[in-house]
Amino acid sequence: MATFGLLNEIDFIEELRLRRWARENYVPSDERDTAWHPIILDEMRCKDGEVSDAVLVG
Repeated sequence: MATFGLLNEIDFIEELRLRRWARENYVPSDERDTAWHPIILDEMRCKDGEVSDAVLVG
């Protein structure tokens, strides 16, 4: 998980909340708001990779 050096700005619990929000509110990359927090965007990119992996395996 990339944190973009933001752990200095937010605590670990808040990062987990942002990542959880990103997974619960996942949208395809072309529908994402670039103003969202970088941790949210990072987690959605991680999920993109998981979806790609699942398609390749399935």
